[in-house]
Amino acid sequence: MANTYTQIHLQFIFAVKYRKALILPSYKEELYKYITGIIQHYDHKVLAINGVENHIHIFIGMRPTQSVSDLLQDIKGSTSKWINEKKFLNTKFEWQSGYGLFRILNHMFKVLLIILLIKKNIIKKNLLEKSI
Repeated sequence: MANTYTQIHLQFIFAVKYRKALILPSYKEELYKYITGIIQHYDHKVLAINGVENHIHIFIGMRPTQSVSDLLQDIKGSTSKWINEKKFLNTKFEWQSGYGLFRILNHMFKVLLIILLIKKNIIKKNLLEKSI
């Protein structure tokens, strides 16, 4: 077959070890960019990343060239190492083992994307109001 067409939309959710609130606003956007770089390196498409202090959601269009477990092992391992090397925290950063994985059906794709982006804007608005 000369061309292969796939449409695989997935949402990953994973948490900081012991659900500690260690994803701080001071480096959260840098973390998301770093994760985006890892995902794009494997030719997957990042659709949205969002989260709070103790867990994150990643919504991607995934190519069938890599297993989910390999991708998440790389994301979690690389980001833990990166956070610790950058010394963003006074404690060791680790992700909790395991993850949530949800396949997004085509008819729900736009709805979920809008929800994730709205939540991200609400969080930004709340942080802005707290800093004023």
